[in-house]
This record gives sequence, C-alpha cells and structure tokens, in this order.
Amino acid sequence: MRNFALAGNLKFLSLGDILQFLGSNSSTGVLYITSRYTQTQGKIYFVKGNSVNASAGSLVGIDALNSLFGWVDGEFEFRDEGVSCERIIKKSRMQIILDALSMLDDGQIERLGPVSFSEKLKSSENSFKLPIIKGPLIDYTYIVDEEEFRANKKIVAEGKHGGWLWVILEGVAEIVKKTPTGNLKLLRIGEGAFIGSFTSFLMLEGTVRSAAIFAVTNVQLGVLDSRSLSVDFLRMSNSFRNLAISLDKRMKQVTDMAVDSHLNKIRLEEYINIKNQVIKQGDSVENLFEITEGVAHIVRHTEHGYVPLGNLYPGEFFGNIPFLDLGQEPFNASVFGSEDLKFEKMSPDSFQQEYNQLQPTLKNFIDHLSTCISVTSMVTCEFHKESSRKQTLE
Repeated sequence: MRNFALAGNLKFLSLGDILQFLGSNSSTGVLYITSRYTQTQGKIYFVKGNSVNASAGSLVGIDALNSLFGWVDGEFEFRDEGVSCERIIKKSRMQIILDALSMLDDGQIERLGPVSFSEKLKSSENSFKLPIIKGPLIDYTYIVDEEEFRANKKIVAEGKHGGWLWVILEGVAEIVKKTPTGNLKLLRIGEGAFIGSFTSFLMLEGTVRSAAIFAVTNVQLGVLDSRSLSVDFLRMSNSFRNLAISLDKRMKQVTDMAVDSHLNKIRLEEYINIKNQVIKQGDSVENLFEITEGVAHIVRHTEHGYVPLGNLYPGEFFGNIPFLDLGQEPFNASVFGSEDLKFEKMSPDSFQQEYNQLQPTLKNFIDHLSTCISVTSMVTCEFHKESSRKQTLE
C-alpha cells in the first residue's frame, strides 16, 4: 500500500468521492472529519480500501457513516495508520454511497451546515418549506448577557428602533415582514444565527428594524457586546468595512425583492438591459468590483423566467467574493448595469487575507449574513414561481 495523506474541504471533495478514492488505492488508515457546526469529530476506519467501522458522537458503524454524508461543510484528513478495530460495516463501497445519498435526498440524514434542510417546516402561507439557517460553533467571547423568549413571543418589532445584536444559543426564530396581504414569513434561524445587522450596532442610517422576529420555539439569546464589536469593526480597513456594510444593504435589497415577488409587483424591464450585461450567470468570474457611478441590477435566470434579487449603488460591490457564497453572481445570477454604470476592479486576495484575520464573532457574523442572502435569494425565486403559477391558473 502507498504511504500518503489526503486532506481538504468537503465542499470541494464529497465524502462519496473520498470513499471511492481511498478504495481505489486500497488504503488502510483513518479518515478524520471535523465541522465548525459541531464539536463532534467523525472517524471512518479503512482496511485495504474498505470502510470497516465509523464513529460520530454516539453513533457507530453504518449509522455513523451515513450521518457523515450530511456533513456538507467540513474538513477532512486521511492518516495512513494501522487499524485494529473489528469490521462492523459489511456493505460494499458503492452500496454505502448510493444508500447514503438516497437517504440524504429523502431528508433521513441531517445536513450539518449553515442551512438545515432536514428540519424543513411548512409555512402556512407558502407552498414550500423554509429551511432553518444556523451558525457555526458559538464564540462566547462577546456575550455579555442572556435573554429568554417563550414560543410565539415577539423578539423584535418591525419599524422599531434598536441597536441590540444577539446570537441564538437555543431554539428557532422566524423573520417576518408586514405586507398588504398580511405577515410574510421569510426565514427561519436557529442556533448560532445572529439577530441584528452591522448598521444596527454601528448606529448607521438610523436603527429602525426592517423586519419582525418571532420565537417559534422557546428561544435563548446571547446579548453581544456592541461596543467591543464596534471597536473591532473600526480596526478593519476602509475597503473591508465598506464590503461588510454592502452585504448588509444587499440583504435588505433581496428581502424587499422577496416581498415584491410575493406581491407580484416586480416589473422586469426596470432591471434588465441586455445591452449592458456586465456578468452572465454561470460565468467563471474571479474579479471583484466596486461601483463608482450608476446602478447594478442582480438578476437570476430560472426556469420560470428572470427574477430580480436586488440593486447595488455606488460604494457597493459585485463579482466574486472568494470566501463567501452569496448564492448570487457570478454562478447563480447575472449583473445588468444602468447606462451610467461605472466600477473599479478590487483585489479579492487582499479581502481574503483580511477576512482570515478577523475575530471569530465578526467572521461568523459575515458568514451568517452571506448564508441569509443566499437563502433569501432562493425564497425570492420560490415566491416568483408561486406568483407565476397563480397567474397561469387565472
């Protein structure tokens, strides 16, 4: 057998691919899997390319191995070492992979990552189910107090002033917008998710809450030290601060678009100018740009047509942010520009370096914001699909 070690990220090499690779090399050793969404470490034991046992928390054997297929956001490392454990897993490699992937698709295996699709809960207003957005392992450094809210109680009132910033320690909450047709449920957030925004704790552009938040279950919140976070935020470079605030604005934009899609108020001609398409959806764009003049329109092309996801203005950014997945451009949306759109190329590498050096809570907050933008984009497209379906029936 060859002496080698294999390490990487599960976002880029799936567990199924890893099992096939180790099998084809007749590898003996232990595959260690970690995720920042759990304190548990997963282990899979291999003998001559066959997985003979596994462990993940209280699970062992095939149950543990199946559960690890749900760790879609994590790191792995294979170590070439002796294995003396008993062979508990008797399935063939491909049978393991096919069975686990089928269970994952059916929701029988929990997806461990920023969004939990195994905990989908049907919304009474919508024909699709909202996933629960979670955060990574909670950093208690900035938590100065705790608060509790009983199920169905309002945590934040839309339109009210407030600069508090919280992280959910336990429970599930729901983000809701008022509309002429009643309350519209947009997102569900769980353990590790944040309540608040950069603009709220920095007291920028007023502190009016743009949506209401209700406790779905009993919720325990950690109150974050806004003053310390503000100090750390101001230590960032001007460019990175602008990027963070731009993400806040993008989140508000896509939330407004979700409401407009639900109400069927979007007029597509206001967003698409084919003559001035800056980025085409699916393009391999590596650059990041800052808008200096004009407006950039973010639009996703779906099987039900084009869906606007937001408008970006001077001082805001579009393009590839290497350390974040917004679920928008370049891979999942196009960018169209106004006639007067002008922008400057930025250095993604410098942003990446600064991101890597951020305090854990700030980094977690930015990651959470990115996930919320991605999921709200999905919700907006679902609302558009529902509106299109209703129009067809009428």
